[in-house]
Amino acid sequence: MGSVSRDENSQALAGTSNSADAGSVQHDAGLRIPSVALLAVLVLICLTPFLSKAYHIDDTLFVWAAQQIAKHPWNPYGFDVVWYTVPQHMWAVTQNPPLASYYIAAIAGILGWSETVLHAGFLLAALGAILGTYLLARRLTRRPLLAAVATLAAPGFLVSSTTVMCDIMMLALWVFAILFWLDALDRRKPLLLAVSGVLIAVCALTKYFGMALIPMLLVYSIVRRRRVESWIVYLLLPVVALAGYQYWTNMLYGRGLLDSALQYAHTRNSVDLYKALVGLSFTGGCALPALTFAPVVWSRRRILLAGAAAVIAGLLVRTGILSMPSNIAPDHRTVLSLQMVLFIAGGLGVLALAFSDWRRRQDAGSVLLLLWVLGTWGFASFVNWSVNARSVLPMIPAVGILLARRFELVEGLAGKLAMAKWVVPLVVSAAISLWVAWADATLANSSRLAAEYVRDRLSAPGEKVSFEGHWGFQYYMQAFRFQPVDFRNFTYRDGDLVVVPHNNSNAAVESIPPFLVASQETFAFPIKTRVSTMSLAWGSGFYSDVWGPLPYAFGPAYFEVYTALRLRVPPEQSRK
Repeated sequence: MGSVSRDENSQALAGTSNSADAGSVQHDAGLRIPSVALLAVLVLICLTPFLSKAYHIDDTLFVWAAQQIAKHPWNPYGFDVVWYTVPQHMWAVTQNPPLASYYIAAIAGILGWSETVLHAGFLLAALGAILGTYLLARRLTRRPLLAAVATLAAPGFLVSSTTVMCDIMMLALWVFAILFWLDALDRRKPLLLAVSGVLIAVCALTKYFGMALIPMLLVYSIVRRRRVESWIVYLLLPVVALAGYQYWTNMLYGRGLLDSALQYAHTRNSVDLYKALVGLSFTGGCALPALTFAPVVWSRRRILLAGAAAVIAGLLVRTGILSMPSNIAPDHRTVLSLQMVLFIAGGLGVLALAFSDWRRRQDAGSVLLLLWVLGTWGFASFVNWSVNARSVLPMIPAVGILLARRFELVEGLAGKLAMAKWVVPLVVSAAISLWVAWADATLANSSRLAAEYVRDRLSAPGEKVSFEGHWGFQYYMQAFRFQPVDFRNFTYRDGDLVVVPHNNSNAAVESIPPFLVASQETFAFPIKTRVSTMSLAWGSGFYSDVWGPLPYAFGPAYFEVYTALRLRVPPEQSRK
């Protein structure tokens, strides 16, 4: 099952135009309202349960910037934050452009700042990304619905859609920018080229990775047209917009923020075999349908080859030849290595889909998809400051389209058996994605519960309460008027309280000298999901591989632990 014959390959390619401009398949030219309605319903079913999810990870920075924009629209980053250990300018902390925060400010200005309102706003962005994937897939495959549902069923997409960060908004703009560009080249419409150029600019000013559309569409257009034409002028629109943004932020903050972000990524990235394997692990875990569809779209021989390569990689990590983060509990390493093997196999499958499609078709569409997948994987693995699901996210629609194109080559597309071939892998992937999204929401909500616990159980009116750690925990602690610890200027009195989360950034109980601690109390919140997205012990780092080489990990229930320290002034200091 899953092998492809020469005759099947010929039939699958028969729908592609033989003209010099070939590069898209026009089998589904009309908009199918039932398919669009079905996709809208599926998005609502998947994401509505997470509308009340607490702010999580960098959600905090985007909401704070939006609150600043509501007061000072032309100065989005003109305030200070303690996001590491000391106060810094927000423009020096954030590494994303501000359009997502402008979107949040617009929504909140009308409907309020609650989590439900903002998540609903980003649900619309997720819906746009899925519908855009469907519309784009109509040009490139006879099974656009499969491509769109595979995108929705991927953990990287579904979990990212439950945040209020810039990633899903960027992805929706990314897909529509490609769609308008392809349509413009087909119809030779300069207006559509201009629309695409504007969308690329807006995409890049939502998240800098949107800039990758410029070289990607440049190469695609040259392959498609066989020469450079007037369309290249429209790719200058986002270049001009980014140059303007660089000038504007330099005038505001004394430094262009585009250049600042590029330098931040450059000083923290690395190129080595371990990073490549982690990049494959995140790719396979986040684009899970590539793994669940493997028995359907690949021959047994290719599955065995990919499995063998993944096992070798897993052994290299497990035996210590390639270093595994020291924070991972020793008794978890074997289970973690097995999961990493599966995810690496899935990542290899993603790259194989792109290369195989290009080798078989040799058209502009296959070049576009190859550049889309390979460029995103390379950036996520080697260029960005860390490997994370947010960096893998942009390739997921391309993986869905590649799966649909690959599925066209598989035997027996008609009848009930064919439906089972694609329904079962999608259901499995969607179930795991919802499970992971639930786990991430539970983790996020535990930070909100912890802040409420400190307010209601541990603190008294007028008492000074400080805290370490950031992410969503910081948002809620500061909402209750508690202050982050400033390690450069830390003052305290007898009885002051410092709360330290154990699973957070820039937080450690050891940072408070023991002689300052009068007493301490530990409290914890259970995470009973049996899946972790950010766990040092389990090596899961959905938002950063600093936490581990897996985007998510399956394991037993665990606790989110916090320590509350009561401080005292040492006798020798009190005498002074």
